[in-house]
Amino acid sequence: MSGWTPDGRGWQARRDGATFALSRRLPLRWDVAAETRLPDLGRRRLAHAVRQDLWRALRDLRGFAPAVEVTRDAGGCHVRAGGRVEGAVAGGLTARVAAVLADPGLRAGWVRAARHRESAA
Repeated sequence: MSGWTPDGRGWQARRDGATFALSRRLPLRWDVAAETRLPDLGRRRLAHAVRQDLWRALRDLRGFAPAVEVTRDAGGCHVRAGGRVEGAVAGGLTARVAAVLADPGLRAGWVRAARHRESAA
């Protein structure tokens, strides 16, 4: 995999072929994670949009460092979201992450934010 590079305001990003990953802390660690599928979208914009909503939903969790990984394949985008938790992982945390990924309003917003840009002709 290619190395991590700063992606603005303390975030680290890694691009490797069809996968784009975004993490607050390195090394990337998945103490909690949930997954979903979305249509083919801009991976970087999608990762940032998911990260923002995940952070908003879990900002009360001390020691949480969000991470998002978006992989493009023939069926669209596979999204894994969650991240590192310093300390004990609270019961129900995976369900909270999954609820963020399943929220229809958030999903619609991610699609709007990460839709592929049309090239100017």
